[in-house]
Amino acid sequence: MTTEVERTGGKSVSNWSPPGPAILFVPADRPERYAKAAERADAVIIDLEDAVRPEARDAAREALINNPIDPNITMVRINPAGTGDHLKDLKALAQTDYRVVMLAKAESAEQLLPVGYQVVALVETPLGATKADQIAAAPNCIGLMWGAEDLVAAMGGRSSRFTAGEENTGRYRDVARQVRGMVRLACAGHGRFAIDSVHIDIADTEGLRFEALDAVNLGYEATACIHPSQVDIVRAAYSPTDDEISWAREVLDAAAANVGGVFRVKGQMIDSPLLGQAEAIMRRAPQAD
Repeated sequence: MTTEVERTGGKSVSNWSPPGPAILFVPADRPERYAKAAERADAVIIDLEDAVRPEARDAAREALINNPIDPNITMVRINPAGTGDHLKDLKALAQTDYRVVMLAKAESAEQLLPVGYQVVALVETPLGATKADQIAAAPNCIGLMWGAEDLVAAMGGRSSRFTAGEENTGRYRDVARQVRGMVRLACAGHGRFAIDSVHIDIADTEGLRFEALDAVNLGYEATACIHPSQVDIVRAAYSPTDDEISWAREVLDAAAANVGGVFRVKGQMIDSPLLGQAEAIMRRAPQAD
């Protein structure tokens, strides 16, 4: 199979976007899980970085080459720019049909250009966070994701979240929330999609549900998952309710009947921002066959 995407000067002609909200990480050195992850989630991130021990990465790259899955629902997380593993990852990718990479610990727009693929930049260092807007502006950047734990560790911190016994236990601390917002703003400013960080407490299903709902309300397009059990929770959170869909349809129908300006739907004044919200709801609504 050959990719239909043409690349010139590091800029893709046709940009990939997440086919759904639940994106599941799978270690590159566990090829028996690739297809299972693809069946379970909306998209897959085959991970050559943190999920693989350094001494196992050569074998992981071989597994990546020899066990292909659908490139239309797959991205490959590669090691940070400037490392030997980064160059080896790119050589391995050249032997596959994958066209989307997630660049770990992205810290500048200049790091994205030599990759030669469509790039989802992973913002997970203090420098990367301060450069999120510039990274999102890179011509081959198609989206951003942020990582809470690496970010806090790089700052010398202990936890991205309030811990047991603290007020707001389980919720992000202010600096993590700030970076989450910065990433979303950078994506909105440059027309890129945004992927929310993983929820590492697999047993905390209610916390994941709350976080995914919050991501939806901020305009995130997807949430990364580290376990298959998280997929359905994320999908449910991103799916609009019947009441939301009904409201959005009424608003869009009324908009079609009005030419410009504000209008009223069931006593509610509808202007451009609310019309945009209705359109966003319908993009997330199940599509009729």
